[in-house]
Amino acid sequence: MAFPLLFILVLLSLRIKRSLCDPRATEAARICTNTSAAESDRRVFVANFLAAVDAMSAQVATQGYGSAVNGSGNTTVFFFGECMKDLSRNDCDHCFAQIKIRILSCLPFQMLIRGGRISYDGCYIRYDEYMFFNESLSSVDRTVCGSVDFGGNKTLFGDSVSDLVRNLSVEAPNNDRFSVGIVTAGNLSVYGLAQCWEFVNRSGCGDCLANAVSRIGSCLSMEDGRVLNCGCYMRYSTSKFYYNDSSTDPTPGKGGGNRLAVILAATSAGVAFLLIAATMSFFARKKRVKKRRERKQLGALLVSVNKSRLNFSYETLEHATNYFSNSNKLGQGGSGSVYKGILPDGQIVAVKRLFFNTRQWVDHFFNEVNLISEIDHKNLVKLLGCSITGPESLLVYEFVANQSVHDHLFGFNKNVQPLTWEDRYNIILGTAEGLAYLHEESNLRIIHRDIKLSNVLLDDDFSPKIADFGLARLFPEDKTHISTAIAGTLGYMAPEYIVRGKLTEKADVYSFGVIVIEVVSGKKNISFAQNAHSILQTAWNLYRLGTPCEAVDPSLQGKFKEEEARKLLQIGLLCVQASAELRPSMSMVVKMMKDNYEIPQPTQPPFLIAGSGESSTQFAQSRTSHSRPESHNTQSSGNNISEIFIQPR
Repeated sequence: MAFPLLFILVLLSLRIKRSLCDPRATEAARICTNTSAAESDRRVFVANFLAAVDAMSAQVATQGYGSAVNGSGNTTVFFFGECMKDLSRNDCDHCFAQIKIRILSCLPFQMLIRGGRISYDGCYIRYDEYMFFNESLSSVDRTVCGSVDFGGNKTLFGDSVSDLVRNLSVEAPNNDRFSVGIVTAGNLSVYGLAQCWEFVNRSGCGDCLANAVSRIGSCLSMEDGRVLNCGCYMRYSTSKFYYNDSSTDPTPGKGGGNRLAVILAATSAGVAFLLIAATMSFFARKKRVKKRRERKQLGALLVSVNKSRLNFSYETLEHATNYFSNSNKLGQGGSGSVYKGILPDGQIVAVKRLFFNTRQWVDHFFNEVNLISEIDHKNLVKLLGCSITGPESLLVYEFVANQSVHDHLFGFNKNVQPLTWEDRYNIILGTAEGLAYLHEESNLRIIHRDIKLSNVLLDDDFSPKIADFGLARLFPEDKTHISTAIAGTLGYMAPEYIVRGKLTEKADVYSFGVIVIEVVSGKKNISFAQNAHSILQTAWNLYRLGTPCEAVDPSLQGKFKEEEARKLLQIGLLCVQASAELRPSMSMVVKMMKDNYEIPQPTQPPFLIAGSGESSTQFAQSRTSHSRPESHNTQSSGNNISEIFIQPR
């Protein structure tokens, strides 16, 4: 079967237009422009942005260029993209697929970035809030010179390049906005390319390229130079970077090159087939192994659950929640929805209905039942049982009446009771005691991994209970740390965990520190937002000035104990120190709060934004502000995660 398929692939490869170049998906310049806007505008703008990308991409795939307009008013998005005309269709598709991903780095999230453009050597993309299709020049046009200095006769080289680009600027407007050429400088060949974008008319194309000729003069001491105007692209290089299929191409041995291309195409097709077959086999085997592991996990769990007090029938829980009625729905997280239920004996419970469309649901279910059922503490939500025999897996918890701390501080329900200073202090202390139990006092050493305000629930007496252990990890006693895939919520995750995947209980300590400062200040931590001051920075600056109490939530109207506020903010800053080794253990935090224990001086936290005078933070923005590779609460972009933090020194 393999040989006939390979033979067909070889025949098809002979019919494909062959290209002797690569798709030139190398970034030459990226420009993003910022303007502020209301949050509602940002959401609409993002939706219009994505719709315009899809519409434009379909055009580029068929004709090599495309434009789109989507939206209305101040949320309208204008989009344009085009490939270099010398690229084959395959190379164009390849280049454009990569540049579409890269333009997402200009996509608006916290600040509205209403305009962006990226120039690759093989393609170009731009979006903006106004109709720019008739532009040929702009104030942000770029000249990019190569990094290798020309070592020969610079006068001869410069004169030759100048002649080349002048000729290109004259020929391109009369030649479908595109021209390539070659000149000889002594014994060296220099190659050039000029192209105007499709929306630029002939006159505008001439003006744009004339401007490019004058600008590229600043690069004539280098072996490579580019001008990236908003209406055109010009480049010269001592290396041949383009492909020209015309008979005027002076490249020697062209016929031999075509024969070589046929051989290479046939060989590549065979190799590609083998790689595809091997890849399919690998993923099929991986899927089978995973299914066997899941069946083994669930099988072992089913035996233990059926013999234990944890077992609930699916029908009982279905009736208890009124068949999972929306009127009983308490909330929804990254792993499932939670419903209020009343058991036949009148006990009120919370039932979590796990999402089956996540790859992690088996791990999540196994984690909570097999791990968390063994622990018991007044500040941890108690797992009462589960159902594993019905059409879906259910987890049953004790019902916690007063929602989460997040709901009370930042929720939209105006009927929730405001938190007094005493409430806030007790919430922080109870959360610390719960974490100390997980880390040090229980029979198991457990790291929660997702400590945040929405996972701290309040009972009838407003005592805190830590919930949602789906990401929890058992920490072996003989280990100093665990290396694991990143999971959690941005803004609460420790820097060493995000950057290196190094997980210890100090990651929970960092998250707790963020919670402390949020509860005291009544403000969300937005340290991952561009051009925004995080509460960590605010608390640190006020602490250094000796006025930490200025960070206390103004809604308290001064009704708080200053000494306790100073203590809590100092503890919070201790917990969010950049160095994990300097952060205290949670048992030490409890001692600091309950006893007359000397509190050390904190060092500067990470996440400080540029302009603070101390350090800066660079956040390579992901698609969402909350991402979870393991549990749908963190999501990475194509950016290097190690660029997120600039640590204080």
